[in-house]
Amino acid sequence: MQKRILLICSIIVGMIIILTVANPKSLMVITTMAQEYVNGYVNDDSRASDKNNSQNNKPGDNKQEITTPKDKNQKDGQPQDNPLAFENTTTIHKNGKQIITNTDSLLVLVNKKRNLPADYVPGKLVIPNVSFSFPGEHQKKYLRSEAAQALEELFQAAKKEKLDLLATSGYRSYQRQKAIFDAKAKAIGVEGANRTSAYPGQSEHQTGLAMDLTSTKVSGQLVEKFGELKEGKWLKENAHKFGFIIRYPKGKETVTGYNYEPWHLRFVGKETAEYIFTKGITLEEYFVQVHDYPQI
Repeated sequence: MQKRILLICSIIVGMIIILTVANPKSLMVITTMAQEYVNGYVNDDSRASDKNNSQNNKPGDNKQEITTPKDKNQKDGQPQDNPLAFENTTTIHKNGKQIITNTDSLLVLVNKKRNLPADYVPGKLVIPNVSFSFPGEHQKKYLRSEAAQALEELFQAAKKEKLDLLATSGYRSYQRQKAIFDAKAKAIGVEGANRTSAYPGQSEHQTGLAMDLTSTKVSGQLVEKFGELKEGKWLKENAHKFGFIIRYPKGKETVTGYNYEPWHLRFVGKETAEYIFTKGITLEEYFVQVHDYPQI
């Protein structure tokens, strides 16, 4: 482009020399036309260059695009879950308590700091087709349909292993949990009750995603000895294959806030359950590691 401009300038200089004496007015007209030509050529060349750059730079070629930071919740090699599981999941009630807003998420986190609304009742509650420790109709036989189906699959696998498992306590309403806690607090005191039982609103049973299991070998009771049975050991090693975790494992009491409960299963889905099992962590620690929660 520079050579062409020099050629044009040389022509202009020559014309200036010829026309300086002959016709000054013509000289002005010719000079103006030449200048417009040069400017037009430069602009056209610039536009052509921009067009070529635009065609060559396909989506994804721009460095700013490919270096855009990943969502903080998307970590390589870790389960990717519904955003309801970790974003904007509580509001602060006027009494200062955190009230859970993502109540229907399969990964809803319920603990001593995160409370379910008193009027929350999960949808799609059904009775799983498994053996129970008691006969007849009862509220605590129910689970959310996703958890119920998974529990049926777990019982079928356990039956093949000739294990003696019984379901004993699933869904509990807020009012039912309040009655249980009040009775236990009256018997052993509030502090003691809160190590083994949840305040109303802080129980996973209200989500319809938790089920307590037992065995005739422990007379259908919920006791730590269950974890020493073949049934309890099998659950510990295999529950994750069906989407369940042992929610309150031994050695994690300071994290969960509750005593060891080898009987308490919580449904979280197979992918998340496998991650928690493989890492040997709790649901609280899962949210810290995978979703950047502060220490819970």
